[in-house]
Amino acid sequence: MAAPEPTRTAPVVDGAAPPTGAGPGRLIVALYAVLALAATGRSVLQIMEYFDRAPVAYLLSAVAALIYIVATFALATSRRALATGAISIELAGVLVVGLASYVVPDAFPDKTVWSHFGSGYGYVPLILPIVGLWWLRRGTHPR
Repeated sequence: MAAPEPTRTAPVVDGAAPPTGAGPGRLIVALYAVLALAATGRSVLQIMEYFDRAPVAYLLSAVAALIYIVATFALATSRRALATGAISIELAGVLVVGLASYVVPDAFPDKTVWSHFGSGYGYVPLILPIVGLWWLRRGTHPR
């Protein structure tokens, strides 16, 4: 009989906040990782092939990709302050860009990650930061 493998998550000690990438947090980390890959791929293609059509929109896609990468790393490694900052910026970005894509549609001739509040991604870019911030907050208060 083989010895059980050690767990990768740290236990909660003396009321410390639980790891952000454990339990249901794994799904949140996975969703952020998928968005990081999707946003990176889309922004690279848009910048390399169509940059002259909508440079601001495509650069915002690259910024979104970078924020998703940072959020994925921070959540996976329980860096709460970094995760909170990245996810807060993400939420502000999706709200501002989402609104701007309706108010100034000519600036967004193609869909970007945050345009139309993430409609091209099933509104996950709008919902995920709310869930992510809730997930971070739920572990910082004594039960």
